[in-house]
Amino acid sequence: MKKLSLANRLLAILVLAVAALTAFIGTAMVLDARNQTHEQAGRRTLAVAEAIADSPFVIDAAARSGTQDPTPALQPYAAQLTADAGLDFVTIMAPDRTRWTHANPEQIGGKYIGSVDDALAGRPLTETFEGTLGLSVRSIVPILSADGSVLGMVSAGVRVSALDVALAGRLPAVLAVAAAVLALGVVGSVVLGRYLASVTRGYGPEQLGQLFAYYESVLHSVREGVILVDRSGRVVIRNDQASRLLGLSDADDAGPSSAAPVAARLDELGLPESLRELLASGRTAHDEIHVTADRVLVVNQEPALSHEGRRTRVLGAVATLRDRTEIEALGSELETMRTLSDALRSQTHEHANRLHTIVSLLELGRTEQALSFATEDLHLSQSLADELVVSLDEPVLAALVMGKAAQANERGVRLDAEATDSLAGTGVAAQDLVTVVGNLVDNAIDAAASGEAPRWVSLEIAVEEAAVVIEVADSGPGVPEEEAEAVLRYGYSTKPHSGQGRGLGLALVSRTVNRLGGTLTLGRRQGAVFTVMLPTKEATP
Repeated sequence: MKKLSLANRLLAILVLAVAALTAFIGTAMVLDARNQTHEQAGRRTLAVAEAIADSPFVIDAAARSGTQDPTPALQPYAAQLTADAGLDFVTIMAPDRTRWTHANPEQIGGKYIGSVDDALAGRPLTETFEGTLGLSVRSIVPILSADGSVLGMVSAGVRVSALDVALAGRLPAVLAVAAAVLALGVVGSVVLGRYLASVTRGYGPEQLGQLFAYYESVLHSVREGVILVDRSGRVVIRNDQASRLLGLSDADDAGPSSAAPVAARLDELGLPESLRELLASGRTAHDEIHVTADRVLVVNQEPALSHEGRRTRVLGAVATLRDRTEIEALGSELETMRTLSDALRSQTHEHANRLHTIVSLLELGRTEQALSFATEDLHLSQSLADELVVSLDEPVLAALVMGKAAQANERGVRLDAEATDSLAGTGVAAQDLVTVVGNLVDNAIDAAASGEAPRWVSLEIAVEEAAVVIEVADSGPGVPEEEAEAVLRYGYSTKPHSGQGRGLGLALVSRTVNRLGGTLTLGRRQGAVFTVMLPTKEATP
């Protein structure tokens, strides 16, 4: 059996089961037919015996039995009835069992062999008994006088051998039914076997067990999240990594190591809308970026197909999830360094222009104008640096804002930054502040640069009621009310020709704020106003 596939094993078991069931049904049908034949014989013999006992001719002969032998009159009568009724014998006897008639004339005058107590008590009786003619189904009834006394008894019977002959006539029909049941069972077993062979691909139980063990090992060992969703939107399979990346617990869904009878639906897991729509659609996806509450995920998805012969059926979709959060964090830090590099480049270029101007003024002999120009330029640069350094006691954040100020200046936008309170001791990490402030200021500079003059961006940072409040406003066109929620989704951008890399900044801000337990609101004055409230470490439960 171990060499047979699961389908062939089940086929053999089903054929044996069908054969056993057919044998059982056939036996039951034969026994039922036998019982029905005996019951029909009993009813027929009883009817004949009662008709004879009620005959006035028989009653009169039995009543005169004390003075006249009834045998000469009753024997021909009984023989004729036996032939007409298709019985094997009709025996008419005295109350003391003495036979007046018999199918074998030599037995006349002998004692009747069988039960007579019920007949002597005035009750009919049907039984199977072995007499002088062999085993027979017989009925015995009393011959009653007008006053109810028993004058004699009538017994009519059919030999069992004759009944067996009648039963044999029914056997072909019984065997035909049994053969039909066996044939249908075998055909059904073959069809089921072929279906199982296509589903199990010819594997045996041992091989399927090994495959399942390999499947469990693969799901638990891969570093990517794997999630399988069926066509109805239910999560059929997910591994531990997928649970971790999506922030799901074992109670949320039926994972590979759990045996929940009903898998959870996608809309019950609290997934981001964009990710839920992708998984529910079942479409093909390659390296799509989706932002959850605390992670940036790269998602690939392909339909799960089942090949059954020439037919291909879509079972659902298989998606793999890769964590890109650390890469995005490194990208954010790289962007900050790039901003500072651009700021230094811009300042170097501007400083060279101003130095050439001062040198030219000196060559023209305008010493006082050159000194005044240099002093004023130094005062403005130092004023901006002092203002930022004094206001922002976080050096990384101050460097970021100085770089953004230089970038904004290149694009004709004035950046005003102010911090009314110290950020030391708030417990908010510098990386999170860089992510929030950097992306909000970038977005504001883009918006202001696309608006009308004067173009400006305002950054205010304060600590209020155990929370760090960051407000970024701009002079741009603002965000329409109907797009207030959409701008926080990954991939959405109000800028023209937005492609790869667009629509991620505000999504990262939203993710960071949600992870820290803060709030992000969008308002409007002249342009858009983004307000972020991040709870301090002391205020976080």
